[in-house]
Amino acid sequence: MKQLEDKHWTVPADELARDITEARQRTLKLVSDLGDEQMTGPLIEIINPFLWELGHTAFFYEAFLLRALDGTPPLLEGGDNLYNSFTVEHDTRWGLPLPSRKDTLAYMDREHTLTLERLDGSTPNAVETYLNLLALHHEDMHGEAFTYMRQTLEYCAPDLNGAGGAPTSNGNTGQGPLPGDVDVPGGVYQLGAAPDVPFVFDNEKWAHPVEVAPFQIARAPVTNAEFAEFIEAGGYGQQDLWDYEGWVWRNRTGAQHPVYWTRGSGGWQRRHFDRMVSLEEHAPASHITWYEADAYCNWAGRRLPTEAEWDMAASAEPTDDGGSVTGRKRRYPWGDETPEPRHANLDSRAMGCADVGAFPDGDSAFGCRQMAGNVWEWTASPFYPLPGYVLDFPYKEYSAPWFGYRKVLKGGAWATRSRLAYNCYRNFFPPHRNDVIAGFRTCPGGAA
Repeated sequence: MKQLEDKHWTVPADELARDITEARQRTLKLVSDLGDEQMTGPLIEIINPFLWELGHTAFFYEAFLLRALDGTPPLLEGGDNLYNSFTVEHDTRWGLPLPSRKDTLAYMDREHTLTLERLDGSTPNAVETYLNLLALHHEDMHGEAFTYMRQTLEYCAPDLNGAGGAPTSNGNTGQGPLPGDVDVPGGVYQLGAAPDVPFVFDNEKWAHPVEVAPFQIARAPVTNAEFAEFIEAGGYGQQDLWDYEGWVWRNRTGAQHPVYWTRGSGGWQRRHFDRMVSLEEHAPASHITWYEADAYCNWAGRRLPTEAEWDMAASAEPTDDGGSVTGRKRRYPWGDETPEPRHANLDSRAMGCADVGAFPDGDSAFGCRQMAGNVWEWTASPFYPLPGYVLDFPYKEYSAPWFGYRKVLKGGAWATRSRLAYNCYRNFFPPHRNDVIAGFRTCPGGAA
Protein backbone atom coordinates (compact mmCIF):
# COMPACT_ATOMS: atom_id res chain seq x y z
CA MET A 1 0.00 0.00 0.00
CA LYS A 2 2.97 2.34 0.54
CA GLN A 3 3.51 2.66 -3.21
CA LEU A 4 -0.13 3.66 -3.65
CA GLU A 5 0.10 6.31 -0.98
CA ASP A 6 3.10 7.84 -2.76
CA LYS A 7 1.17 8.22 -6.02
CA HIS A 8 -0.89 11.30 -6.79
CA TRP A 9 -2.95 10.00 -9.70
CA THR A 10 -6.70 10.11 -9.16
CA VAL A 11 -9.94 9.70 -11.08
CA PRO A 12 -13.01 11.86 -10.42
CA ALA A 13 -15.71 10.14 -8.39
CA ASP A 14 -18.34 10.52 -11.11
CA GLU A 15 -16.15 8.72 -13.63
CA LEU A 16 -15.51 5.87 -11.21
CA ALA A 17 -19.22 5.61 -10.41
CA ARG A 18 -20.11 5.59 -14.10
CA ASP A 19 -17.71 2.77 -14.96
CA ILE A 20 -18.56 0.70 -11.88
CA THR A 21 -22.27 1.02 -12.68
CA GLU A 22 -21.71 0.03 -16.30
CA ALA A 23 -19.63 -2.99 -15.27
CA ARG A 24 -22.29 -4.18 -12.83
CA GLN A 25 -25.07 -3.81 -15.41
CA ARG A 26 -23.01 -5.87 -17.80
CA THR A 27 -22.29 -8.56 -15.20
CA LEU A 28 -25.99 -8.99 -14.48
CA LYS A 29 -26.84 -9.00 -18.19
CA LEU A 30 -24.35 -11.82 -18.78
CA VAL A 31 -26.39 -14.17 -16.58
CA SER A 32 -29.90 -12.71 -16.75
CA ASP A 33 -31.20 -15.36 -19.18
CA LEU A 34 -29.77 -18.37 -17.34
CA GLY A 35 -32.04 -20.74 -15.43
CA ASP A 36 -31.34 -21.74 -11.85
CA GLU A 37 -29.81 -25.07 -12.88
CA GLN A 38 -27.55 -23.31 -15.37
CA MET A 39 -26.47 -20.89 -12.65
CA THR A 40 -24.89 -23.83 -10.82
CA GLY A 41 -23.66 -26.00 -13.66
CA PRO A 42 -21.43 -29.08 -13.42
CA LEU A 43 -18.25 -29.33 -11.36
CA ILE A 44 -15.47 -28.70 -13.86
CA GLU A 45 -11.87 -27.71 -13.10
CA ILE A 46 -11.89 -24.66 -15.38
CA ILE A 47 -15.12 -22.97 -14.27
CA ASN A 48 -17.01 -21.90 -11.15
CA PRO A 49 -20.74 -21.88 -10.52
CA PHE A 50 -22.18 -18.66 -11.97
CA LEU A 51 -24.06 -18.12 -8.72
CA TRP A 52 -20.80 -18.30 -6.75
CA GLU A 53 -19.05 -15.96 -9.18
CA LEU A 54 -21.75 -13.32 -8.73
CA GLY A 55 -21.37 -13.31 -4.97
CA HIS A 56 -17.58 -13.37 -5.24
CA THR A 57 -17.62 -10.30 -7.49
CA ALA A 58 -19.62 -8.31 -4.94
CA PHE A 59 -17.48 -9.66 -2.08
CA PHE A 60 -14.38 -8.23 -3.74
CA TYR A 61 -15.80 -4.70 -3.58
CA GLU A 62 -16.90 -5.32 -0.01
CA ALA A 63 -13.49 -6.60 1.11
CA PHE A 64 -11.19 -4.22 -0.77
CA LEU A 65 -13.29 -1.05 -0.59
CA LEU A 66 -15.99 -1.01 2.04
CA ARG A 67 -14.16 -2.92 4.74
CA ALA A 68 -10.61 -1.81 3.91
CA LEU A 69 -11.39 1.90 3.64
CA ASP A 70 -14.43 2.38 5.87
CA GLY A 71 -14.42 -0.55 8.27
CA THR A 72 -17.90 -1.53 7.08
CA PRO A 73 -19.22 -4.59 8.96
CA PRO A 74 -19.75 -7.72 6.83
CA LEU A 75 -22.81 -7.36 4.63
CA LEU A 76 -23.57 -11.06 4.57
CA GLU A 77 -23.22 -13.37 7.54
CA GLY A 78 -20.63 -16.01 6.72
CA GLY A 79 -19.73 -14.31 3.44
CA ASP A 80 -16.01 -14.82 3.97
CA ASN A 81 -16.58 -18.58 4.19
CA LEU A 82 -18.43 -18.52 0.88
CA TYR A 83 -16.71 -16.07 -1.43
CA ASN A 84 -13.06 -15.64 -0.46
CA SER A 85 -11.46 -17.39 -3.41
CA PHE A 86 -8.18 -18.11 -1.62
CA THR A 87 -9.69 -19.77 1.40
CA VAL A 88 -12.61 -21.54 -0.27
CA GLU A 89 -11.33 -24.48 -2.30
CA HIS A 90 -12.52 -24.64 -5.90
CA ASP A 91 -14.19 -28.05 -5.76
CA THR A 92 -16.12 -27.17 -2.61
CA ARG A 93 -17.94 -24.26 -4.25
CA TRP A 94 -20.70 -26.50 -5.64
CA GLY A 95 -21.55 -27.77 -2.15
CA LEU A 96 -21.56 -24.46 -0.30
CA PRO A 97 -24.78 -23.17 1.29
CA LEU A 98 -24.90 -20.29 -1.19
CA PRO A 99 -27.71 -17.77 -0.90
CA SER A 100 -30.52 -18.18 -3.40
CA ARG A 101 -30.39 -16.31 -6.67
CA LYS A 102 -32.75 -13.67 -5.25
CA ASP A 103 -30.68 -13.25 -2.09
CA THR A 104 -27.42 -13.16 -4.05
CA LEU A 105 -28.74 -10.35 -6.22
CA ALA A 106 -29.93 -8.54 -3.09
CA TYR A 107 -26.42 -8.85 -1.59
CA MET A 108 -24.91 -7.50 -4.80
CA ASP A 109 -27.34 -4.60 -4.76
CA ARG A 110 -26.46 -3.71 -1.14
CA GLU A 111 -22.77 -3.75 -1.93
CA HIS A 112 -23.23 -1.73 -5.11
CA THR A 113 -25.36 0.88 -3.38
CA LEU A 114 -22.76 1.36 -0.63
CA THR A 115 -19.94 1.51 -3.20
CA LEU A 116 -21.71 4.29 -5.10
CA GLU A 117 -22.72 6.11 -1.91
CA ARG A 118 -19.11 6.38 -0.75
CA LEU A 119 -18.24 7.93 -4.13
CA ASP A 120 -21.14 10.36 -4.20
CA GLY A 121 -19.83 13.88 -3.71
CA SER A 122 -16.38 12.64 -2.71
CA THR A 123 -12.92 13.47 -3.99
CA PRO A 124 -11.11 10.10 -4.09
CA ASN A 125 -7.46 10.15 -3.12
CA ALA A 126 -4.87 7.97 -4.86
CA VAL A 127 -5.49 4.93 -2.65
CA GLU A 128 -9.27 5.16 -3.04
CA THR A 129 -8.91 5.62 -6.79
CA TYR A 130 -6.69 2.58 -7.08
CA LEU A 131 -8.90 0.30 -5.01
CA ASN A 132 -12.01 1.32 -6.93
CA LEU A 133 -10.21 0.58 -10.19
CA LEU A 134 -8.90 -2.71 -8.84
CA ALA A 135 -12.42 -3.84 -7.96
CA LEU A 136 -13.74 -2.59 -11.30
CA HIS A 137 -11.11 -4.46 -13.30
CA HIS A 138 -11.69 -7.57 -11.21
CA GLU A 139 -15.35 -7.43 -12.23
CA ASP A 140 -14.30 -6.90 -15.86
CA MET A 141 -12.21 -10.06 -15.72
CA HIS A 142 -15.08 -12.09 -14.32
CA GLY A 143 -17.35 -10.71 -17.02
CA GLU A 144 -14.98 -12.07 -19.64
CA ALA A 145 -14.86 -15.36 -17.75
CA PHE A 146 -18.68 -15.50 -17.78
CA THR A 147 -18.51 -15.26 -21.57
CA TYR A 148 -16.13 -18.15 -22.10
CA MET A 149 -17.84 -20.16 -19.34
CA ARG A 150 -21.00 -19.98 -21.44
CA GLN A 151 -18.99 -21.29 -24.38
CA THR A 152 -17.55 -24.12 -22.26
CA LEU A 153 -20.98 -25.18 -21.04
CA GLU A 154 -22.62 -24.89 -24.48
CA TYR A 155 -25.01 -22.17 -23.33
CA CYS A 156 -26.34 -19.69 -25.86
CA ALA A 157 -24.36 -16.52 -26.52
CA PRO A 158 -25.15 -13.71 -24.08
CA ASP A 159 -27.33 -10.84 -25.29
CA LEU A 160 -25.54 -7.67 -24.28
CA ASN A 161 -27.83 -5.19 -25.99
CA GLY A 162 -28.20 -2.27 -23.65
CA ALA A 163 -25.05 -3.22 -21.74
CA GLY A 164 -22.31 -2.06 -24.06
CA GLY A 165 -22.68 -5.06 -26.38
CA ALA A 166 -24.00 -5.72 -29.84
CA PRO A 167 -26.41 -8.11 -31.54
CA THR A 168 -25.24 -11.70 -31.27
CA SER A 169 -23.36 -12.91 -34.35
CA ASN A 170 -20.34 -15.03 -35.14
CA GLY A 171 -18.40 -11.78 -35.19
CA ASN A 172 -16.69 -12.18 -38.58
CA THR A 173 -16.40 -8.81 -40.30
CA GLY A 174 -14.43 -9.95 -43.33
CA GLN A 175 -11.24 -8.35 -44.71
CA GLY A 176 -9.51 -11.68 -45.13
CA PRO A 177 -6.00 -12.88 -44.24
CA LEU A 178 -2.90 -10.80 -43.56
CA PRO A 179 0.15 -12.93 -44.39
CA GLY A 180 3.79 -12.04 -43.94
CA ASP A 181 6.17 -10.83 -41.29
CA VAL A 182 7.36 -7.40 -40.20
CA ASP A 183 10.87 -6.43 -39.18
CA VAL A 184 11.50 -5.13 -35.68
CA PRO A 185 15.00 -3.68 -35.28
CA GLY A 186 15.57 -4.67 -31.68
CA GLY A 187 17.57 -2.64 -29.21
CA VAL A 188 17.30 -1.72 -25.56
CA TYR A 189 13.65 -1.73 -24.58
CA GLN A 190 11.85 -0.92 -21.34
CA LEU A 191 9.72 -3.97 -20.50
CA GLY A 192 7.00 -3.41 -17.94
CA ALA A 193 4.97 -0.43 -16.75
CA ALA A 194 6.46 2.97 -15.97
CA PRO A 195 5.76 4.29 -12.46
CA ASP A 196 3.85 7.28 -13.83
CA VAL A 197 1.13 5.27 -15.61
CA PRO A 198 -2.34 5.59 -14.08
CA PHE A 199 -3.02 2.00 -13.04
CA VAL A 200 -0.87 -1.12 -12.93
CA PHE A 201 -1.25 -4.60 -11.59
CA ASP A 202 1.50 -5.93 -9.37
CA ASN A 203 3.04 -8.14 -12.04
CA GLU A 204 3.58 -5.16 -14.38
CA LYS A 205 6.04 -3.49 -11.98
CA TRP A 206 8.29 -2.06 -13.17
CA ALA A 207 9.77 -1.01 -16.50
CA HIS A 208 13.34 -2.23 -16.80
CA PRO A 209 15.81 -2.36 -19.70
CA VAL A 210 16.03 -5.54 -21.74
CA GLU A 211 18.23 -6.11 -24.77
CA VAL A 212 16.20 -7.49 -27.67
CA ALA A 213 17.95 -8.73 -30.80
CA PRO A 214 16.44 -7.78 -34.18
CA PHE A 215 13.61 -10.14 -35.09
CA GLN A 216 10.66 -10.68 -37.37
CA ILE A 217 7.13 -11.34 -36.24
CA ALA A 218 3.93 -12.18 -38.09
CA ARG A 219 1.67 -9.32 -39.06
CA ALA A 220 -1.33 -11.27 -37.79
CA PRO A 221 -2.22 -14.28 -35.65
CA VAL A 222 -2.33 -17.80 -37.11
CA THR A 223 -5.66 -18.32 -38.87
CA ASN A 224 -8.07 -21.22 -38.77
CA ALA A 225 -7.06 -22.14 -42.33
CA GLU A 226 -3.38 -22.22 -41.39
CA PHE A 227 -4.04 -24.29 -38.29
CA ALA A 228 -6.18 -26.71 -40.31
CA GLU A 229 -3.12 -27.41 -42.49
CA PHE A 230 -1.25 -28.51 -39.37
CA ILE A 231 -4.09 -30.90 -38.51
CA GLU A 232 -4.30 -32.30 -42.05
CA ALA A 233 -0.54 -32.90 -42.01
CA GLY A 234 -0.96 -35.15 -38.97
CA GLY A 235 0.51 -32.69 -36.52
CA TYR A 236 -1.46 -34.05 -33.58
CA GLY A 237 0.10 -37.48 -34.10
CA GLN A 238 3.76 -36.46 -34.43
CA GLN A 239 5.37 -36.72 -31.01
CA ASP A 240 8.51 -34.91 -32.12
CA LEU A 241 6.50 -31.70 -32.58
CA TRP A 242 5.32 -31.60 -28.98
CA ASP A 243 7.22 -30.89 -25.80
CA TYR A 244 7.06 -33.58 -23.14
CA GLU A 245 4.19 -32.10 -21.12
CA GLY A 246 2.31 -31.22 -24.29
CA TRP A 247 2.50 -34.79 -25.54
CA VAL A 248 1.27 -36.04 -22.18
CA TRP A 249 -1.65 -33.60 -22.43
CA ARG A 250 -2.44 -34.70 -26.00
CA ASN A 251 -2.44 -38.38 -25.05
CA ARG A 252 -4.47 -37.82 -21.89
CA THR A 253 -7.14 -35.77 -23.67
CA GLY A 254 -7.04 -37.62 -26.99
CA ALA A 255 -7.02 -34.25 -28.77
CA GLN A 256 -6.95 -34.44 -32.57
CA HIS A 257 -7.94 -30.82 -33.25
CA PRO A 258 -8.91 -27.68 -31.30
CA VAL A 259 -11.50 -28.32 -28.64
CA TYR A 260 -14.55 -26.87 -30.39
CA TRP A 261 -13.77 -28.06 -33.93
CA THR A 262 -15.69 -30.83 -35.68
CA ARG A 263 -15.12 -32.23 -39.15
CA GLY A 264 -18.37 -32.51 -41.08
CA SER A 265 -19.21 -33.70 -44.59
CA GLY A 266 -18.83 -30.14 -45.81
CA GLY A 267 -15.55 -29.45 -44.03
CA TRP A 268 -14.55 -28.10 -40.65
CA GLN A 269 -17.09 -26.58 -38.31
CA ARG A 270 -16.72 -25.19 -34.84
CA ARG A 271 -19.12 -24.82 -31.96
CA HIS A 272 -19.93 -21.19 -31.24
CA PHE A 273 -21.71 -21.24 -27.89
CA ASP A 274 -24.73 -23.53 -28.53
CA ARG A 275 -24.64 -23.76 -32.32
CA MET A 276 -22.37 -25.04 -35.05
CA VAL A 277 -20.95 -22.64 -37.62
CA SER A 278 -18.70 -23.15 -40.62
CA LEU A 279 -15.09 -22.56 -39.70
CA GLU A 280 -14.11 -19.02 -40.71
CA GLU A 281 -10.86 -19.66 -42.53
CA HIS A 282 -9.40 -16.17 -42.10
CA ALA A 283 -10.36 -15.70 -38.45
CA PRO A 284 -7.64 -16.43 -35.87
CA ALA A 285 -7.48 -19.93 -34.46
CA SER A 286 -8.91 -19.60 -30.96
CA HIS A 287 -9.39 -21.69 -27.83
CA ILE A 288 -5.91 -23.04 -28.50
CA THR A 289 -3.69 -24.36 -25.72
CA TRP A 290 -0.08 -23.26 -25.40
CA TYR A 291 0.88 -26.86 -26.17
CA GLU A 292 -1.00 -26.76 -29.48
CA ALA A 293 0.50 -23.40 -30.38
CA ASP A 294 4.01 -24.66 -29.66
CA ALA A 295 3.48 -27.86 -31.66
CA TYR A 296 2.17 -25.85 -34.62
CA CYS A 297 5.26 -23.65 -34.49
CA ASN A 298 7.57 -26.69 -34.53
CA TRP A 299 5.68 -28.07 -37.53
CA ALA A 300 5.78 -24.77 -39.40
CA GLY A 301 9.45 -24.03 -38.66
CA ARG A 302 8.38 -21.04 -36.60
CA ARG A 303 8.36 -20.14 -32.92
CA LEU A 304 6.31 -18.20 -30.41
CA PRO A 305 7.56 -14.69 -29.64
CA THR A 306 8.96 -14.00 -26.21
CA GLU A 307 7.02 -11.61 -24.04
CA ALA A 308 9.66 -8.92 -24.64
CA GLU A 309 9.47 -9.38 -28.42
CA TRP A 310 5.69 -9.30 -28.43
CA ASP A 311 5.65 -6.23 -26.20
CA MET A 312 8.24 -4.43 -28.33
CA ALA A 313 6.32 -5.16 -31.56
CA ALA A 314 3.15 -3.77 -29.95
CA SER A 315 4.53 -0.82 -28.00
CA ALA A 316 7.78 0.48 -29.44
CA GLU A 317 8.37 2.99 -32.20
CA PRO A 318 11.28 2.84 -34.67
CA THR A 319 13.88 5.56 -34.91
CA ASP A 320 13.84 7.69 -38.04
CA ASP A 321 16.47 5.52 -39.69
CA GLY A 322 14.66 2.33 -38.65
CA GLY A 323 17.79 0.91 -37.08
CA SER A 324 16.57 0.84 -33.50
CA VAL A 325 13.68 1.90 -31.31
CA THR A 326 13.03 5.18 -29.57
CA GLY A 327 12.49 5.44 -25.84
CA ARG A 328 8.77 6.06 -26.31
CA LYS A 329 6.27 3.32 -25.51
CA ARG A 330 2.72 3.35 -26.79
CA ARG A 331 -0.06 2.48 -24.34
CA TYR A 332 -1.96 0.71 -27.13
CA PRO A 333 -0.59 -0.64 -30.41
CA TRP A 334 -1.96 2.36 -32.36
CA GLY A 335 -0.82 4.99 -29.83
CA ASP A 336 -2.16 6.47 -26.63
CA GLU A 337 -5.70 7.10 -27.85
CA THR A 338 -8.39 5.31 -25.85
CA PRO A 339 -9.65 2.26 -27.80
CA GLU A 340 -12.47 2.91 -30.24
CA PRO A 341 -14.44 0.36 -32.31
CA ARG A 342 -12.28 1.14 -35.36
CA HIS A 343 -9.12 0.08 -33.53
CA ALA A 344 -9.89 -3.37 -32.22
CA ASN A 345 -12.43 -6.13 -31.68
CA LEU A 346 -13.14 -5.67 -27.96
CA ASP A 347 -16.03 -5.39 -25.47
CA SER A 348 -17.99 -8.29 -27.06
CA ARG A 349 -19.24 -5.91 -29.72
CA ALA A 350 -19.00 -8.63 -32.38
CA MET A 351 -19.58 -11.61 -30.06
CA GLY A 352 -16.84 -13.53 -31.83
CA CYS A 353 -13.62 -13.24 -33.84
CA ALA A 354 -13.12 -11.06 -36.89
CA ASP A 355 -10.85 -11.90 -39.81
CA VAL A 356 -7.20 -11.23 -39.03
CA GLY A 357 -7.14 -8.58 -41.77
CA ALA A 358 -9.75 -6.44 -40.06
CA PHE A 359 -9.08 -3.29 -38.01
CA PRO A 360 -6.15 -1.74 -39.89
CA ASP A 361 -6.53 1.42 -37.77
CA GLY A 362 -5.23 -0.61 -34.85
CA ASP A 363 -1.86 -1.48 -36.38
CA SER A 364 1.28 -1.07 -34.30
CA ALA A 365 4.13 1.16 -35.45
CA PHE A 366 5.71 -1.86 -37.16
CA GLY A 367 2.53 -2.95 -38.95
CA CYS A 368 1.35 -5.73 -36.65
CA ARG A 369 -2.44 -5.99 -36.65
CA GLN A 370 -4.81 -6.94 -33.83
CA MET A 371 -2.28 -6.85 -31.04
CA ALA A 372 -5.28 -5.74 -29.01
CA GLY A 373 -8.56 -7.62 -29.25
CA ASN A 374 -9.82 -10.64 -31.19
CA VAL A 375 -7.77 -13.29 -29.32
CA TRP A 376 -5.32 -13.35 -26.43
CA GLU A 377 -1.92 -14.37 -27.76
CA TRP A 378 0.32 -16.94 -26.12
CA THR A 379 3.99 -16.05 -25.78
CA ALA A 380 6.96 -18.35 -25.24
CA SER A 381 7.60 -16.80 -21.82
CA PRO A 382 6.72 -18.38 -18.49
CA PHE A 383 4.96 -16.08 -16.05
CA TYR A 384 7.52 -14.70 -13.63
CA PRO A 385 7.74 -11.43 -11.69
CA LEU A 386 9.55 -8.49 -13.23
CA PRO A 387 12.58 -7.12 -11.35
CA GLY A 388 10.50 -4.38 -9.69
CA TYR A 389 7.90 -6.72 -8.25
CA VAL A 390 7.28 -6.40 -4.54
CA LEU A 391 4.57 -8.02 -2.45
CA ASP A 392 3.06 -4.63 -1.58
CA PHE A 393 -0.26 -4.95 -3.36
CA PRO A 394 -3.75 -4.95 -1.88
CA TYR A 395 -4.64 -8.20 -3.66
CA LYS A 396 -1.55 -10.20 -2.73
CA GLU A 397 -2.91 -13.45 -4.17
CA TYR A 398 -3.38 -11.98 -7.64
CA SER A 399 0.00 -13.01 -9.06
CA ALA A 400 2.29 -14.54 -6.47
CA PRO A 401 0.77 -18.06 -6.34
CA TRP A 402 1.07 -18.50 -10.10
CA PHE A 403 4.65 -17.49 -10.86
CA GLY A 404 6.48 -20.23 -12.73
CA TYR A 405 3.39 -22.35 -13.38
CA ARG A 406 1.76 -20.39 -16.17
CA LYS A 407 2.54 -18.77 -19.53
CA VAL A 408 2.18 -15.09 -20.40
CA LEU A 409 -0.57 -14.04 -22.81
CA LYS A 410 -0.86 -10.58 -24.29
CA GLY A 411 -3.27 -8.34 -26.13
CA GLY A 412 -6.85 -9.10 -25.09
CA ALA A 413 -9.68 -10.97 -26.82
CA TRP A 414 -13.00 -9.95 -28.34
CA ALA A 415 -14.67 -10.35 -24.92
CA THR A 416 -12.02 -8.29 -23.08
CA ARG A 417 -13.00 -4.85 -21.87
CA SER A 418 -11.28 -1.97 -23.66
CA ARG A 419 -9.96 -0.59 -20.39
CA LEU A 420 -7.89 -3.78 -19.88
CA ALA A 421 -6.48 -4.08 -23.41
CA TYR A 422 -3.34 -1.98 -22.91
CA ASN A 423 0.07 -3.18 -23.99
CA CYS A 424 1.63 -3.65 -20.54
CA TYR A 425 -1.16 -5.89 -19.30
CA ARG A 426 0.06 -9.44 -18.58
CA ASN A 427 -2.49 -12.22 -18.65
CA PHE A 428 -1.38 -15.65 -17.45
CA PHE A 429 -2.87 -19.13 -17.71
CA PRO A 430 -1.66 -22.72 -17.46
CA PRO A 431 -0.52 -24.11 -20.83
CA HIS A 432 -3.34 -26.69 -20.99
CA ARG A 433 -6.19 -24.17 -20.83
CA ASN A 434 -8.28 -24.09 -24.00
CA ASP A 435 -11.42 -22.47 -22.62
CA VAL A 436 -9.79 -19.03 -22.74
CA ILE A 437 -10.23 -17.08 -25.98
CA ALA A 438 -6.57 -17.51 -26.91
CA GLY A 439 -4.62 -17.88 -30.14
CA PHE A 440 -1.09 -16.99 -31.15
CA ARG A 441 1.17 -15.33 -33.69
CA THR A 442 4.58 -16.59 -34.69
CA CYS A 443 8.13 -15.59 -35.48
CA PRO A 444 10.43 -17.18 -38.07
CA GLY A 445 12.97 -19.74 -36.88
CA GLY A 446 13.31 -22.13 -33.98
CA ALA A 447 12.87 -21.50 -30.27
CA ALA A 448 14.21 -18.15 -29.08
